[in-house]
Amino acid sequence: MDPLRGLPVVAALCALTALLPATGTARAETSYSVARPVALVAGQGDGDVNQTKTRFGVHATDLGVMWRDSGGRVAVAFGDTYGEGWSGNGAGPESADWRFNTLGHSDDTDLTDGMRLDSMVTDRPGHARQILPGDPTVSEVTVIPTAAVSVGTRDYIHYMSVRSWGQAGTWTTNYSGLASSDDGGQTWTKSPVARWANQAGGDRFQMAAMVRQGDLVYVFGTPSGRYGDAYLARVPGSRLLEPSAYEYWTATGWQAGAAGRTVPVVAGPVAELSVLYSSHLRRWVALHLDEPRTAIVMRTAPSPTGPWTGGQVVAHSADHPGLYGGFLHPGGADGPDLYFAMSRWSPYHVRLMRLRLADLPVNPNLVQDGGFEDRPSGSGPAPWVVNGRGGVDYARGNARSGANNGWVGNTSGWNDLHQKVALTPGRRYRLSGWARSSGSTGEGYFGVRGASGRGVVAERKFGSLPVHTRLSVDFTAGDAGEFEVFLGGWAVNNQDFWIQTDDIALEELP
Repeated sequence: MDPLRGLPVVAALCALTALLPATGTARAETSYSVARPVALVAGQGDGDVNQTKTRFGVHATDLGVMWRDSGGRVAVAFGDTYGEGWSGNGAGPESADWRFNTLGHSDDTDLTDGMRLDSMVTDRPGHARQILPGDPTVSEVTVIPTAAVSVGTRDYIHYMSVRSWGQAGTWTTNYSGLASSDDGGQTWTKSPVARWANQAGGDRFQMAAMVRQGDLVYVFGTPSGRYGDAYLARVPGSRLLEPSAYEYWTATGWQAGAAGRTVPVVAGPVAELSVLYSSHLRRWVALHLDEPRTAIVMRTAPSPTGPWTGGQVVAHSADHPGLYGGFLHPGGADGPDLYFAMSRWSPYHVRLMRLRLADLPVNPNLVQDGGFEDRPSGSGPAPWVVNGRGGVDYARGNARSGANNGWVGNTSGWNDLHQKVALTPGRRYRLSGWARSSGSTGEGYFGVRGASGRGVVAERKFGSLPVHTRLSVDFTAGDAGEFEVFLGGWAVNNQDFWIQTDDIALEELP
């Protein structure tokens, strides 16, 4: 029986993280997460500075999409929200004063002790009301805010109309769209035209992150679910509700009306994406959930179009079981600390997290975890994917640097480690790494190929390498925009072979 059937859509938003056991061992102090908890924003638990249960009838909720609203406050849009009768763990039941979404506001500028919610949009004293209604014309489970922005005196929320949920970490939407408010978030109107239909199930802008820079708003989009890539659009802020005004990032640059021809700017799996420009770093910063890693990761880039660095773990489920979300507070755009809202399935609340940027220096590597160190001991290979037989050695003395290394080996067939990367078409790149291999290795390969294993772009063949040896390949990214870096080998004459690898790096060339 599908464990998601009959659950509210929040189960789809966090199910895989909740259903999989946390990797590593829970500890009294955070061990694998760089970000530190500050206090609750909404829901119940330790550090409940807002008492949303008694003040607003919000016993439990999730997400916490934040933006600087038209009145200069920080607005916070929550997802499925429950009141009296809440189960005490996770989402539901639906009879527990269920609201698809709610909205709070904060004037708090000192976040070191938490973010105070000064008010919520209510329908009666002490009761937060639903701000975005359902759509009676379609089969719909819920309506979830995914991003928001303000332009002048108007606020905009990007939302998704959820049709159904499937296997863990996947769901189907009817469409996504924009709603606007001209009264500071008290009332909202869904635009009948500013929508991205999802009839075929593969639309690339069903979830979003929105950033205003000057006269433009950048819209980063991902498909419904937690495993897609991130794509990019831009639009004049004054024309956010006009689909014809959007330009999309494609293999040949910005093109109007080209949503179906976009190329990835961030390789998946990307979920619950949030983006801002950090004047402190002088770089764009993105946080998102990486479902296979059960972690929230940070990436940076010099431009919205990239290249985006490999994800560095900010918060891990080993410390925060059932975590998801990762929505940035706009107040962190100018300072040395980032704050973000992190959700947890159990007990189903939203907590403010603090990340000192000095504790996580920007790693320019475009490959994720190229040194195999950014992980709890004993966790699976993610963000690397294994073909055949392979994995990660933990502190076994095989690493070139640090404690860990990757490996492949077998007596038959092709075996490799690989991961997806999103690159700018037409740009030159260099992939480098270190490998050591057995005397029986005769068909080892290190290189770049098309996504899903299609077509080698560039590779370096090697045989027996008695000591760690540096390998590198230079190449030009093609129009697809998405590729796989890989290291692997063929077993020759059914002989057992092995390859150990470490310190894999990908960089854009001048």
